[in-house]
Amino acid sequence: MSDWQAEAERVLIRGRRFDRRIPSFLLRSPLSRLGYWWGTSVGWVWGSLWSTGPVQRRAGLWVFRGLPDWAYGRGGVCVGGCYLTGDVNPSDAVLRHEGVHKQQWLRYGFLMPVLYLFAGRDALRNRFEIEAGLEDGGYVPRRR
Repeated sequence: MSDWQAEAERVLIRGRRFDRRIPSFLLRSPLSRLGYWWGTSVGWVWGSLWSTGPVQRRAGLWVFRGLPDWAYGRGGVCVGGCYLTGDVNPSDAVLRHEGVHKQQWLRYGFLMPVLYLFAGRDALRNRFEIEAGLEDGGYVPRRR
């Protein structure tokens, strides 16, 4: 097991421990579903404002392409059920990664942006990126 894999496993264990402290009525509940729909609405508005490319339904996500670089982070961002990105057509692997983020939005709802912020910008230490798959997200090279 490589160093990043061992650290990733520690990050996931710490994240699961933290989740046990979150009241259950906030997770995978009507309240989190409302947060997911709020996030999806924000994604739709932002994507509609800035997308110059096609809007497609792929892998269970609304994919908005053609956004300017400043309108999204890294290679793209999942907001609720929307994936916002630039001109590059996302691969199936990237959409699989973003699909996990969609599931995270469904689980955490309104908490998702805050929890993600506290997880940090370093994908190798961010439990949400690790759960979504660092290889699929393009953060580490694919193992053979």
